[in-house]
Amino acid sequence: MASEKYAFQAEVSQVLRLVIHSLYSNKEIFLRELLSNASDALDRRRFLSIERPELLSDGDKPVIRLIPDKEAGTLTIWDNGLGMDEAELKESLGTVAFSGSRRFLENLKSNPGQAQDLPKLIGQFGVGFYSAYLVATEVTVTSRKAGSELAFRWQSSGEDGFTIEPSSRDSAGTSVTLKLADEQQEYLDPFRLKELVRRYSDYVPHPIELLSGPAETSGETVNHASALWQRSPKDVSNDDYVEFYKHLSRDWEPPLAWKHFHIEGTQMFSGLLFVPKRTPLDLFDPNPTHGVRLHVRRILVMENAEELVPRWLRFVKGVVDSEDLPLNVSRELLQDSRLVKVMRKQVISQTLELLKQVAKDRPDDYQAFFKSFGPVLKEGLHFDPDLKDELLPLLRFESAAQGKPVSLDEYVAAMPAEQKDIYYLMSTQKSAAQSPHLERARARGYDVLLLTDAVDPFAMESLEEYQEKKFVSVSSADLKLGDESEQKAAEAAEKPAIVQRSARVLESRVADVKPSSRLTDSPACLVIPEGALPPHLERLMRASGRELPPTRRVLELNLEHPLIQKVAELEAREPGSARVADWIELVYEQALLAEGSPPDDPAEFAKRLSRVMTAAATQELGAAAPSKA
Repeated sequence: MASEKYAFQAEVSQVLRLVIHSLYSNKEIFLRELLSNASDALDRRRFLSIERPELLSDGDKPVIRLIPDKEAGTLTIWDNGLGMDEAELKESLGTVAFSGSRRFLENLKSNPGQAQDLPKLIGQFGVGFYSAYLVATEVTVTSRKAGSELAFRWQSSGEDGFTIEPSSRDSAGTSVTLKLADEQQEYLDPFRLKELVRRYSDYVPHPIELLSGPAETSGETVNHASALWQRSPKDVSNDDYVEFYKHLSRDWEPPLAWKHFHIEGTQMFSGLLFVPKRTPLDLFDPNPTHGVRLHVRRILVMENAEELVPRWLRFVKGVVDSEDLPLNVSRELLQDSRLVKVMRKQVISQTLELLKQVAKDRPDDYQAFFKSFGPVLKEGLHFDPDLKDELLPLLRFESAAQGKPVSLDEYVAAMPAEQKDIYYLMSTQKSAAQSPHLERARARGYDVLLLTDAVDPFAMESLEEYQEKKFVSVSSADLKLGDESEQKAAEAAEKPAIVQRSARVLESRVADVKPSSRLTDSPACLVIPEGALPPHLERLMRASGRELPPTRRVLELNLEHPLIQKVAELEAREPGSARVADWIELVYEQALLAEGSPPDDPAEFAKRLSRVMTAAATQELGAAAPSKA
């Protein structure tokens, strides 16, 4: 019987261009698609043999083979699955977007008695086969239907149409032979094929053998064929988990902890999540990779599934495998946002539950984890403020009193009975513990949380209280520490002359000057008006190119400090003098340095400091000079 020529039932040349340029982001996934189709064919044959045992009468064990032929420039994907007859070849491969797997499922679903036993088929959209043309100039499909002695060959260059003719095959199944384009010869390299199988199809439930050439009948099995995450946790050892983590993450250290879960109900999926010990190099990259892979029925469809993992959990590694997640034709973009949200919610929930367990059972390990990943976890308060109740117990903040990170529960438990609020200070790491803003709080026995991470200002935006205690910044201009009556009296009184003079000298740089009720040891400090940015964040944003108007903060003077008292005496003796202005400028610049900010004009600051020190030294030496007899 001669071969017959058929026209495609659609404008296949246009569709193929769409496949090559739009549906797939890289050519190498053609192998994933064809291996998925082969796996489906094996599953279908096994499933149908339950009622028709003769379909497996030849005794073949399910297997997929990759057969590179460098001399011919071809790569063959061979399986002993269900196979196709002539009509099925014409229908399945002659119509783009026809899916044998989908029709098979629909037929089974029409029989309620078999619906509960539906096999877990992968390809359901029919264009996966055409990904072969990403790398091939011609595709030949030789297939023999299980239970039949007849075989047929389908052939096409993907342009005008296809031919079908009788052929021969030793066993039931299908062989897809790709005539590779000259620039795609890399897919004949055994090492390249192994890499692709292990990346995309490592957990296909059937063995994938790599043969050395067309004359071979068996070869090296190059896939694991067993998805560890699909097994029951009681059947998996700790060594198994550690080995899988290292294989998945390319990390040489064991993970800090892991979570293995199975979700059943309206949606079924499994997951295995790992928290690493060490910080990856790209953790704070502007476009970091997400370490959770998405599989659908054990076939990898997304290397870094951003839709499943929020940015603030980007350090998590692992696998999520869905049994029923619908995908679009390319399998690269998730289609049903509702189902994706369910999976995302579970990934977040399972991860937070894991972290809570580590914090409870292994507090030292959790402290080490938080030192590495805490700033990233805090991002969740900004990106997902609705989850703050779940996140807050997991966060740690440096305690000014204890000199170590503490939880909010630990902070609240240590609060004196009269303390009403949770006090914090945003600053830089070096200056925070020595900040003058802490002095009054310390004098009252109140601890202050030191927020030194760049993310803290954004994280605190969503926080108002914890356990009915408000978060209050000790650097805010309207800070009250239980001495409201004293503060109101001071505000009502006429400002001392040194305060008024300071306001005149600094009027272009500060919003106000006033006596301080928060200082005990320092002469002055700068406080932040309501709605203004902390100075270190302001500097950070300017360094990144953002144009910000200068923030005029409030200068508070400690009128009980000896320095301020001496300057006040000098102002009383020399009202309006330049010497007093120099001292006032230095007090202001000292406050800038104490908060971690540079002086407005470093060169002028150096000259001013030299003048004042020279005058002070001259006066000191003059006072100490011996009198002449």
